[in-house]
Amino acid sequence: MGRVSGSSGAAYMVTADDGRVFRCRSFPGTESGNPDASLVAVGDLVQVQGIQTGTEALEGNIMRVEPRTSALVRKRDPRRNRSREKQQVIASNIELLVPVVSAYEPPLSTRLIDRYLVFAESEQLPILIVVNKIELDKGGRTREQMAVYHELGYQVCYVSVHEKTGIDELAEVLAGKISAFSGHSGVGKSSLINLMTGCDLKTSATSFKTRKGVHTTSNATMHSLPGGGFVIDTPGIREFSLADITRENLRFYFREFLSLMPECGFSSCTHTVEPHCAVRRAAEQEMIDAGRYESYLLLFDALDEGDRV
Repeated sequence: MGRVSGSSGAAYMVTADDGRVFRCRSFPGTESGNPDASLVAVGDLVQVQGIQTGTEALEGNIMRVEPRTSALVRKRDPRRNRSREKQQVIASNIELLVPVVSAYEPPLSTRLIDRYLVFAESEQLPILIVVNKIELDKGGRTREQMAVYHELGYQVCYVSVHEKTGIDELAEVLAGKISAFSGHSGVGKSSLINLMTGCDLKTSATSFKTRKGVHTTSNATMHSLPGGGFVIDTPGIREFSLADITRENLRFYFREFLSLMPECGFSSCTHTVEPHCAVRRAAEQEMIDAGRYESYLLLFDALDEGDRV
């Protein structure tokens, strides 16, 4: 048994229980415990059969991919035939989801944070929000934006790759877990991993013209942490799938709504247009954060009735 720690072309790096690393391939006979999804992804537990190559290199075939306990999935392209398309899994078997955002360049996106939180709540997956480039937050604006997440009980870690602050605290939270770093390109995911692990992952600066990150990580890779556990570096993504999220159940994944929902006039209230809606009233009276409620409405509108994103 081993765990997929990286990929290169059609080959996968599999770290066995004894620490040996095999260069493996899947084949038509590879069994999968994950139908309708990518056959192999970084983080997967796999059964490997070694093969003799006549060299010192360790190679093998992936005989079976075990069922995943969690998966970060890239959003499907609506222009493609969705009935034939499998889910593209970016990373699997995650024990801690770590969305990384930046205080500046690219600018902080609370909409993206809210999307990650909905995913984590739906998967019952622990989440840690990491805000990088905090040294650029001269006026404290970023911490003001993040205050609502502290109030909701989410864990937030402020770090600076440039000044090397907050790194030890972050590593302490990650120790002993399989964590996945995710977020837009240019926020500093790879740079953070380099500082914590001593790796030399390729990084690049944010584009001056667009103020968006330049893609450098093309495939997910898993790295050992000095304090135990692993961290997965994922490609910079702008959209990821919210599997099994519908207009009907979205409301359950905004934790500040839960105590208000029994006060709504309708048990099936969507908190959008219904009369006697306690959630909408709380938003109007600023009892819940207006930005979070707007995120809910934007996600609700993006969902087709009974469909998934």
